[in-house]
Amino acid sequence: MSLPSPSYTITLRVEVAASQRATSSVVAAVADAGGAVMGVDIAHSTSHGLVVDVTCDTIDAEHGERVVAAVNAIDGAEVLKSSDSTFLMHLGGKIEVTNKVPLKTRRDLSRAYTPGVARVCLAIAENPEDARRLTIKRNTVAVVTDGTAVLGLGDIGPAAALPVIEGKAALFKEFGGVDAWPVCLDTTDTDEIVRIVKAMAPVYGGVNLEDIAAPRCFEIEARLREELDIPVFHDDQHGTAIVVLAAMINALKVVDKKLQDVRIVVSGVGAAGNAIVRLLKAQGARHIVAFGRDGALHQGVVTQDPHRRWIVENTNVDGFAGTLQEGLKGADVFIGVSAAGILSGADIAQMAERAVVFALANPTPEVDPLEASETAAVVATGRSDYPNQINNVLAFPGLFRGLLDTGAKDITTEMLRVSAVAIAEVVGPDELNSAYIVPGVFDHQVAEAVADAVRKQA
Repeated sequence: MSLPSPSYTITLRVEVAASQRATSSVVAAVADAGGAVMGVDIAHSTSHGLVVDVTCDTIDAEHGERVVAAVNAIDGAEVLKSSDSTFLMHLGGKIEVTNKVPLKTRRDLSRAYTPGVARVCLAIAENPEDARRLTIKRNTVAVVTDGTAVLGLGDIGPAAALPVIEGKAALFKEFGGVDAWPVCLDTTDTDEIVRIVKAMAPVYGGVNLEDIAAPRCFEIEARLREELDIPVFHDDQHGTAIVVLAAMINALKVVDKKLQDVRIVVSGVGAAGNAIVRLLKAQGARHIVAFGRDGALHQGVVTQDPHRRWIVENTNVDGFAGTLQEGLKGADVFIGVSAAGILSGADIAQMAERAVVFALANPTPEVDPLEASETAAVVATGRSDYPNQINNVLAFPGLFRGLLDTGAKDITTEMLRVSAVAIAEVVGPDELNSAYIVPGVFDHQVAEAVADAVRKQA
């Protein structure tokens, strides 16, 4: 299943003889080693040789080393340097602060800072609501993590989480025009995280919680929503749920089935799984069975976790108590937000005719998408190298754009639901097919459609 990916793009600077054959032999060696050549450029030339930059996608770091070795094995070729494009993109960080006003004269300075700024401070002290009008608060979101559930990497800590959270801030700006800032906290204490976020809230118009492990993420979000007067959103829960519902709406159109009729199997009952189940039910789903590590959640399961208990009490009306593989028999939909490689193509083949499979574990899905597509009618993953990528960037920029524009103080389930519907509707009837059920992440219509839907609800 592993294919060369832009996540592992490398550039080899290679010294070769001054001939077309020498350059071609380098390209051939890269291709023979399994690299996907993206470009060849002459760095510089001398009377007796060339220095060539060969850029290629590889599968992983070890594969990149094999590509380098293959080129070095060519007689007369020498790899002078190998660089990793992903690390080069991250050098010095991916975001920065820039000024919106000129500071070129003494008059500029006296207005932007002292003494003129004192007048604005006093105006806000007299009317705190003016902070939204007169400061960055009206367009700024804190992206908060403790680094305990980063991508599929787990608990790697706040410093290692920073590249992800920084990237999230870049996505906010690019797709929603929202100024977001990484806040990576060196604590996993729930009370302390709540206290810190509350203390810094005056700066921000919203809070996006990110990569915080369950079940603490539930309590942190609930307490902050209760105690703050700005919207608090846990993207791993609700962002995922929004895009899953959007994809589901369109996938069911492709297979000509109705949400209230289909049997849905959900693998994973953590943050994402819980939110997905809730939002599917809000949209009208009636037949859902959710599976944790120990099998199906049903009325006989005793749990102290209130979120799992909610699933027990609100799903699996028939009381199914078997394994995930058994539960898939005859099911119309599979949604995986759990672990890599837990299903086979044979498991998917047991599902109903025209089945829908969302295998969203990242970077390795619950089932090989190619195997799943042999029998399923629609297959989606969280990956960018397969069709139908379920990507949260379709949801959170537009959602926060709408929330900030209206000065909303909270986020409702209906806001989440209409956001999903808005995403689904960006794909027109003449575009919809089994390989295109959600818009591309670079479709800027999406954020505005979501923002507009949220504005109407706020």
